Amino acid sequence: MRVVDDRWEQGDAYERYIGRWSRPIAARFLTMLDAPLGIRWLDVGCGTGALSAAIVDRCAPISVLGIDPSAGFLATARVRLGEAVVLRQGDAEHLQLEDASVDAVVSGLVLNFVPDAAAALAEMVRVTAPGGRLAAYVWDYGDGMQVIHEFWQAATELDPDAAALDEAVRFPLCSPAPLAELFSRATGDEAVVEAIDVPARFTDFDEYWSPFLAGQGPAPSYLATLDEPHRTALRERLRERLPREFDGSIVLSTRAWAAQARVN
Repeated sequence: MRVVDDRWEQGDAYERYIGRWSRPIAARFLTMLDAPLGIRWLDVGCGTGALSAAIVDRCAPISVLGIDPSAGFLATARVRLGEAVVLRQGDAEHLQLEDASVDAVVSGLVLNFVPDAAAALAEMVRVTAPGGRLAAYVWDYGDGMQVIHEFWQAATELDPDAAALDEAVRFPLCSPAPLAELFSRATGDEAVVEAIDVPARFTDFDEYWSPFLAGQGPAPSYLATLDEPHRTALRERLRERLPREFDGSIVLSTRAWAAQARVN
């Protein structure tokens, strides 16, 4: 079976691929969370800064700290956020922060890619002050995240081994029940899980296809392993599969599952 590396290195390429859809999801997530104004925030796996930017814009924070392992993503975030957010390189399982040092810990589109999600949640609980909020959202890699789901459906039709690489297969947290269980165990509080749906509109097929060529994330990394004839076959299979509007545009769904719980 082909093995691929989930590369998360180039912030601009990620923005064109998935990051642009994470911004409206982040805004909806914060509305759902309804945290008080004027508190201390930690954004774990802040990436290119979509969620941190939304916190600054909407939540009047005392402070926002963003942590991410990718130097490339942090470079993009620094350009976007300036001095509004403190950014540090680090990983979710080993937060270099004091106990109970923040009031809200959030994480956007990250937990599926953390090697030990339970350990990461334990760290997030540790640094959250009593009564604080712990919340995160992950893509629904099944039918809900059609931008990626359609890619893997087409890839598997041409290469059955690709099925094992599909995020829907690899990441069990991409559905409500396991996400709720993870949060409830970590916090001791009953977790609330809700869906956030945002449409993804592409003006034409090329706008959909070209970001997959940049090699950021599982599906683009898989595509990079294919030779040109197989890449072309996959492109044309996708062109046939994707729904078209009367003007040639393509509208697909993006769904995230958002979980939150209170830290006791």
